[in-house]
Amino acid sequence: MRIFKFGGASVKDAEGVKNLVKVLKQTGHDNVLVIVSAMGKTTNALEKVIHNYFNNTKELQSSIQDIKKYHNAILLDLFESDSHKVFNSVSLLFKDLSSFFTTNKSPDYNFVYDQVVGYGELVSSAIVSAYLNEINIKNNWLDVREFIKTDNYYRNAKIDWKATQELISKGIKTNQLNITQGFLGSDANNFTTTLGREGSDYTAAIFAYCLNATSATIWKDVPGVLNADPRYFENAQLLNEISYREAIELAFYGASVIHPKTLQPLQQKEIPFFVKSFLRPENDGTCIGKGKRLEPLIPCFIVKKNQVLIELSSLDFSFIVEENISEIFNLLHSYKMKVDVIQNSAISFSVCIDNTYNNLDRLLLHLKAKFKVTYHENVALYTIRHYTKQAVHKLEEHKTVLLKQIYNETVQIVTK
Repeated sequence: MRIFKFGGASVKDAEGVKNLVKVLKQTGHDNVLVIVSAMGKTTNALEKVIHNYFNNTKELQSSIQDIKKYHNAILLDLFESDSHKVFNSVSLLFKDLSSFFTTNKSPDYNFVYDQVVGYGELVSSAIVSAYLNEINIKNNWLDVREFIKTDNYYRNAKIDWKATQELISKGIKTNQLNITQGFLGSDANNFTTTLGREGSDYTAAIFAYCLNATSATIWKDVPGVLNADPRYFENAQLLNEISYREAIELAFYGASVIHPKTLQPLQQKEIPFFVKSFLRPENDGTCIGKGKRLEPLIPCFIVKKNQVLIELSSLDFSFIVEENISEIFNLLHSYKMKVDVIQNSAISFSVCIDNTYNNLDRLLLHLKAKFKVTYHENVALYTIRHYTKQAVHKLEEHKTVLLKQIYNETVQIVTK
């Protein structure tokens, strides 16, 4: 069985859905499981709905209606009549969404986030499945929450591999085309959980692992894995082949094409992983697999924006020792800060973090009780794999370098 994942950009409108069909016809769709993300920027729109629920209830229903209108326009472009049963199916999903806000009793933002944001994938996959059936490409729509079981760490849930393996092995018919959602799972109480942003790639890896797939392919709006994000770097080049190890390194440092958790289950079973363009499905794209070399061998650039650099020193100029470092990491964990770079000397400790959960103010208040604290918000973290002196020099031009760290093949630079 093969696993295909189509991201939001590939199904952002009716033409995108029709192009998905072209890809399936060109590559074959027997024994394929297709994972679909939310359409276009729907996840962002649902985040606005959540914001309105907590902060601006007057705009709540109108923000839901905006999303409904967007999807309804796609439906009208795909189906000849609004009497088609998919219109009712999608309408019921939006009724469920509205109903959640009237019945929810939890003040927990992360819980609410997961119950709401998953409707993007549910609606998207329902539309894709219905359109495929309409044009006589028969398929089976699956609710991914019935197969991927997790803990209740909302917004970044951890997989219960034993339960997930059992449900997928018993419940998926591999001799047909299956359509399901990315990004989602469910906890022991059957509440929706999410696997982190870009977690749809991880969903593909989970199914590939549990089904012993022959390959997994991510279909994107880029030719494959590039050595740099073309939004921030000029002359980005396609990487034809990458080893699992190199891809994991790139993902760890923040390469946006591949989700950091995606590659590990694929590597364990040596399942080939492809990143291809849904606009040029005939092209080879990038192949990630066992024994592959980085080809071509060139510097790879990764940037993370909107980071926070915190610099700590002891109040009495005493050494920063293991006890202090342990306390700092406990606080970073408590406030759910993702650590990207650390650097320490005898009397100072610097850390570059991602303030995903907006807990920075509380963290700083806690740190200031025991340390002298300096911090810089909205900094950029650049990582260069297989760096050259020329690449580093060009990157540092016209920037203020706040921190620089060099490893064997990697340099990391924090700039303002």
